Amino acid sequence: MQPKNFNTTKVPRSNTVIPQASIAGNVIYVSGTTGVDPLTGKLIEGGFEEQIRQAFKNIQTILEEAGSALNKIAKVTVWMVSGEDHSFTAINKIYTEFFPENPPARSAPQVMPFPGGILVSVECIAMM
Repeated sequence: MQPKNFNTTKVPRSNTVIPQASIAGNVIYVSGTTGVDPLTGKLIEGGFEEQIRQAFKNIQTILEEAGSALNKIAKVTVWMVSGEDHSFTAINKIYTEFFPENPPARSAPQVMPFPGGILVSVECIAMM
């Protein structure tokens, strides 16, 4: 089975070389997704918490357009700029907003700064 790239015009692509997702069989691998506002194409204002909330909204759109949903996510990785959320309070708050029951597995490594003011990038693996 050959993996197939997937993109939707409802979420701006941060890089035209990398697909928003790749689908292999019944599994969707969503690339790192940032808090870009779909209406303006620019990074959402408001800091770390607003960026992570928008990143999850963008992931939700990508999954729904690909035929899946948030409740079909098995694993999430939240890449955050080192020092942005020392106690994981903001991540946990947003995580429970999007996954109030039966949340998927998650890891949240801290990284050096991303370009362009990006404070967080979220990727996930979901089932169809």
